[in-house]
Amino acid sequence: MSISVNTMRAIDHWVGVPLCAIVSPLVALIDSIKNIFARPLDAPRKLLFIELSEMGSAILVDPAMRNAQARGAELFFLIFKSNRASLTLLNTVKPENIFTIDSSSLGGLIKDTLQFLVVARKHRIDTVIDLELFSRFTALLTGLCGARRRVGYHIFHGEGLWRGFMLTRKVHYNPHIHITKNFLSLIHAAFAKDIEVPFSKIHITDSEVKLEQAVIDPVALKKVREQIEQLAASAGINYAHGKQRLILVNPNASDLLPQRRWAQQRFSELIQGLHQRYPEDLILITGSPAEFDYVEKVRTVANVKHALNFAGQVTFAQLPPLYTLSDVMVTNDSGPGHFSAVTPLRTVVLFGPETPALYGSVGKSIAITANLACSPCVSAANHRKTPCHDNVCMQAITVAQVLEKMTLQLSEADQAKAH
Repeated sequence: MSISVNTMRAIDHWVGVPLCAIVSPLVALIDSIKNIFARPLDAPRKLLFIELSEMGSAILVDPAMRNAQARGAELFFLIFKSNRASLTLLNTVKPENIFTIDSSSLGGLIKDTLQFLVVARKHRIDTVIDLELFSRFTALLTGLCGARRRVGYHIFHGEGLWRGFMLTRKVHYNPHIHITKNFLSLIHAAFAKDIEVPFSKIHITDSEVKLEQAVIDPVALKKVREQIEQLAASAGINYAHGKQRLILVNPNASDLLPQRRWAQQRFSELIQGLHQRYPEDLILITGSPAEFDYVEKVRTVANVKHALNFAGQVTFAQLPPLYTLSDVMVTNDSGPGHFSAVTPLRTVVLFGPETPALYGSVGKSIAITANLACSPCVSAANHRKTPCHDNVCMQAITVAQVLEKMTLQLSEADQAKAH
């Protein structure tokens, strides 16, 4: 049985705080000894990124990783085992340089953590970048992995989550710029020749956050297309790619922040509206294998013949081909909004507890948010934990609003095909 999100948060607090307090002076002492006897640090050569729990962040950090790579660093990455696949969409990090921690059980978590601390030293990691904003666990991993240069976000005089003193280069997290630019500021800190307080006193342009596009295997593309056509045929739908549009509806969001979910009923109504407007087009309701029943409820209530339950029908590796074949996708603020950004797919992403100003997709995306006075209500300062049990911010988004933006995206897709 997997460890629940709330259990992990509790462990991070009740165990993480005292451990950070104990380990911080030990790390400081080791640093002092190394600084006396070791030679001065060169520019980062073996650079480890740590981002455990958010699959979408593996996409959003890619411009920063390529920036480091272009400066001559060999890249390594540490991520939860269940999220490893997200790093395969762009393959920026070599498979043998990806380390994983099994978070499905406490025993596995402890075993893999200790094993990682040994492996990191064997690889002689000289620089580690902690991408997490609020995890004491990753702060401990950063402090104990043996790297002399350790970069991450620090609260300074803020009221954020205390994570000890594991960092040698402390970066100011800016809640007013997109997370991709915040990640790039970590790279600047890692390679900077002079110490700044705080890092990073630079301007990051929009052009620097452009995502690479996934390389699509023609064989995989053909396989997914045939799979969709066969599924449609089995449902009595005459669908051929290129003759009808392919519309994706992704109704779920992870348990990390369930308040991000737009209501199942709204998705059902949206599917009805899409079918009325585009009666010949095929609608696939997507999700993971575990979300099949959730998706089935949406499909059943919609009661539209041209809408099919597609949850669990493709592997993670087949998402880029699926997104390349599709014309538009609507999704809650969750992984698919970011995964699709490595393809030409146009998306509509629904935001509530978080803001697109910080976490919006960097693909061809339109964000919809109600902009309530109370939102965004989760941040780096509260462990992304909100007291809200009534997500009015999502309820305030209407079917008509979403349908309008999807129509706009489909029109743009049609024009692109025409040219």
